[in-house]
Amino acid sequence: MARRILVTGGAGFLGSHLCERLIEDGAEVICLDNFFTGRRENVDRLLGHRRFELMRHDVTEAMTLEVDEIYHLACPASPIHYQRNPVRTIRTGVVGTLNMLDVARESRARVLIASTSEVYGDPEVHPQREDYWGHVNPIGSRACYDESKRCAEAVAVSYARQYAVEVRIARIFNTYGPRLALDDGRVVSNFILQALRGEPPTVYGTGDQTRSFCYVSDLVEGLVRLMASGANAVPVNLGNPSECTMRELAEKVTALVGIEPRVRYEELPADDPRQRRPDIARARELLGWEPLVGLDEGLRATIDYFRGRLGAA
Repeated sequence: MARRILVTGGAGFLGSHLCERLIEDGAEVICLDNFFTGRRENVDRLLGHRRFELMRHDVTEAMTLEVDEIYHLACPASPIHYQRNPVRTIRTGVVGTLNMLDVARESRARVLIASTSEVYGDPEVHPQREDYWGHVNPIGSRACYDESKRCAEAVAVSYARQYAVEVRIARIFNTYGPRLALDDGRVVSNFILQALRGEPPTVYGTGDQTRSFCYVSDLVEGLVRLMASGANAVPVNLGNPSECTMRELAEKVTALVGIEPRVRYEELPADDPRQRRPDIARARELLGWEPLVGLDEGLRATIDYFRGRLGAA
């Protein structure tokens, strides 16, 4: 019998790719989304598939469902979206996670919590290992997301300890690829859109701050392996350990698009992390996983997608 899997936030960028992968693997997939940031068009090709169901629902509202596995991805993930309504972001991250853990407890399902590299804040340890507790401003402009994810991890581990719920925790680092929204506000989509419009990408601060970028297919592979693993209530970093500065990324995007390699500098936002790079030794050991898609290859595919979106618009 096919596994019955719930994917919250399933119509979002990452969730839609995960739904496709799970359908390909033979699972029955329930895609749950309230469409706050998710888009129906992301799962258009799955509509009508006999093993796919689309459900409009907000995870902050309690529900009952019989499933075997839950991938809990529902939450705005870019600053422009999660800062738009910070109280709603906290409610989604905390109450939504509690509700999904209750579903898992009642149906005896295994649940994977999509946490984030933001739990490390502006890290004082580099690269970031899972045993690093982080350096987070609890009342800053990013706190609604950072702290709700830290709380979600605490809640998930508490359910594992108190109720023996099977819990997996993925600390997801910057991920990119086709289906990023045009108004996403994350650095890869911003740079690509500006370059395709012939504008110099906007770099904040000096551009020396670093990030690591994982292509979406690699990230989905990591999530699937983590769900199947024995890593109960143990956070696992999922991301690409290759690091680059924002200035280098801007220059790479402009070169791939084919415009003059120049950038525009603006003031650095509050609490913007200076460095972000995962230590993925745990993922290598427990999952046999590491990214395969290089940055140039992934950026080309993402640029082609954005070029098509702009053309259609």
